[in-house]
Amino acid sequence: MATGDFLDEPPRQPSLTDYDRAHLKAYLRLLDAAADGADWREAVSVIFGLDVGVDPDRARRVHDSHLGRARWMTEHGYRELLRKGPD
Repeated sequence: MATGDFLDEPPRQPSLTDYDRAHLKAYLRLLDAAADGADWREAVSVIFGLDVGVDPDRARRVHDSHLGRARWMTEHGYRELLRKGPD
């Protein structure tokens, strides 16, 4: 994912957004990294291209908020995705 291709925090709407659809791959990669026990710093660097040393607070916020949205997708958002498809 290119730097700047994402928000610091994904939208928090109670329904699937265009942002969610555009970032499904990042959400899946975050879920995989978390399941594998990967360090959040490595995950945010690889997935979002952020240098944790430059702005660790922002990097943590990006990681945690997107991982939270990814988890929301596994409980709620996927239903809309299945009904409407990824596009």
